Amino acid sequence: MPYLSRIRINPLRAESRKLLASPRAMHAAVQGGLPGVPEQARTLWRLDPDNPHRPHLFVLTTEKPDWTHLVEGAGWPGAEGEHCAVRDYTPLLQQLSPGRSFAFRLTANPVQNTTSPDKATERQQTRIDAGGRRRGFRLGHRTATAQLNWFLTRTARWGFDVPHAPHLEEGHNADNATNEPPRDVRITTRHHRAFGKGQVTRKEAQVVMDSVTFEGRLRVTDPALLTEHLLAGIGPSKAYGCGLLTLAPLPGRP
Repeated sequence: MPYLSRIRINPLRAESRKLLASPRAMHAAVQGGLPGVPEQARTLWRLDPDNPHRPHLFVLTTEKPDWTHLVEGAGWPGAEGEHCAVRDYTPLLQQLSPGRSFAFRLTANPVQNTTSPDKATERQQTRIDAGGRRRGFRLGHRTATAQLNWFLTRTARWGFDVPHAPHLEEGHNADNATNEPPRDVRITTRHHRAFGKGQVTRKEAQVVMDSVTFEGRLRVTDPALLTEHLLAGIGPSKAYGCGLLTLAPLPGRP
């Protein structure tokens, strides 16, 4: 049974500052709340810093978690209010039906695979010079236009589409080469990050990612496919806060 959790983070505490600064540390803290074997647990998480004084951590797990360690180390233990909420995710999944619209939020790492990077690193150039059969290089999209295009060209394979939004300003997120009205989606945050993988700090062993948060309105086209991606995540870098798509019902809309 899947569970969606929301944990309030106190950014003024020392433990919180460590977690907020390091996706690797946050991943370890999230795994610490699961009762099963961490390597076998399928987990997605996302940090929403809408309010910098009270950021929220959302986590989707396949088992019911215990976030006591996060509340005590990085929250407001003993204070009034709901500092940690764990909800059964099944009721929302049961609402998915073709044509149903939802508000959505997704933090993802838009990437492309290429065999000829424009600006190859020393390590990449060595592989290119070696010739022979080789895998392509996975590179992040760096511009907002490319990142938005990555998202919009993949929604069908994820089980939804993003309706047009004629009410938005012309050219807000549309391709100016076409006369199509913009889609009901916007990019709210973009971050380029590079950090060591594990205890290794060599440059070639670093994790490099360009995380992007998309928000807007989607329309369900394939409930089974959308359910699969809600539970399994979207795109790479899932261990580091990417891939979690969350939905919210839109009152009065089909």
